[in-house]
Amino acid sequence: MYASVRRYRLDSGSVDELMHRVDTGFAELISRVPGFGAYEAIDCGDGTLCTVTIFHDAESADASVQRAAEWIAENLGDLNLERTDVFGGEIMVSRANRGVLEPAHH
Repeated sequence: MYASVRRYRLDSGSVDELMHRVDTGFAELISRVPGFGAYEAIDCGDGTLCTVTIFHDAESADASVQRAAEWIAENLGDLNLERTDVFGGEIMVSRANRGVLEPAHH
């Protein structure tokens, strides 16, 4: 399993509106990509947002970075959202319970 972690800065606009668009647009899109494992979008406060995307292989995880950039350019042009960091790698330790399998919606 491989993860891609991205950090963003929202300088203007509503975090609630952004998260709603991500929930109804990008999260649905990325969940249909072969090898998809999980997607999480996190409001870290003060306009900082992080996403974690998990795939079964490194190539799909790496490709998700480009897919995210394209989706943002096409769908969030009216928001001042800047990707400030991106990194990822092989997941070496993982635990989860059934509760994380239920989609969270915003």
